[in-house]
Amino acid sequence: MRPDAIVLRAVSRRYGTGGNAVTALDDVTLAFPAGTFTAVMGPSGSGKSTLLQCAAGLERPDSGSVRLGDTELTSLSERRLTLLRRERVGFVFQAFNLLPSLTAAHNVALPLRLAGRRPSKARVREALREVGLGDRARHRPAQLSGGQQQRVALARALITRPEVLFADEPTGALDSRTGREVLSLLRDLVDTGGGTVVMVTHDPVAASYADRVVFLVDGRVSGELNGASAAEIAAHMTDLEALTELEATSSGPAPEAAPC
Repeated sequence: MRPDAIVLRAVSRRYGTGGNAVTALDDVTLAFPAGTFTAVMGPSGSGKSTLLQCAAGLERPDSGSVRLGDTELTSLSERRLTLLRRERVGFVFQAFNLLPSLTAAHNVALPLRLAGRRPSKARVREALREVGLGDRARHRPAQLSGGQQQRVALARALITRPEVLFADEPTGALDSRTGREVLSLLRDLVDTGGGTVVMVTHDPVAASYADRVVFLVDGRVSGELNGASAAEIAAHMTDLEALTELEATSSGPAPEAAPC
């Protein structure tokens, strides 16, 4: 049995106060086993991005527990939490978030520099080679395609050899072919490198690359699929969205949506 890389227990997160309060996560208990690829899906406003941010230590839950390996995140100071994210967690986002004035190599090396470590040129080159960009080290983001920029972002996330890689809509800004290339790299990270990937996506094709798809509805876990095809995932999402719409219609005016 695989150990768990990330465990959330009874996690709740709310935004706002009083009558304007919105519950983004509602008593969520969920584990992400090490060496697996999990996709998180759900209708708009279901709490997907909030789940990712709480699991990665980017946001603190209002209640509950989040554990990375043997480390309880909710009890850490902001300084220790920042250090933990730098050393043990990787992030890839839809917007790439590369610094335009830096070359691909310097962007990849940035997390190590922020952690006070001097990255070797060989290690940076190897990280770029692993994502198929060994010949683009001196290019700046404006000289790269969207897919190449996302691969630089992936190399930057992996340079610290994180325990868990979190990806928030990593293919949302890419065409289908380039998106498949990035997803194949994430899949290979798990299958060959033994890494752990947690990805938020709205795309059933992207989710089909994962071992498991977890579904959220109104901030709560609403089931999961294992080893499912894109068609099976799409059908399940259609059913969830229809049910959500039906419940909203039957309960009167829809409440303000929670953050994604």
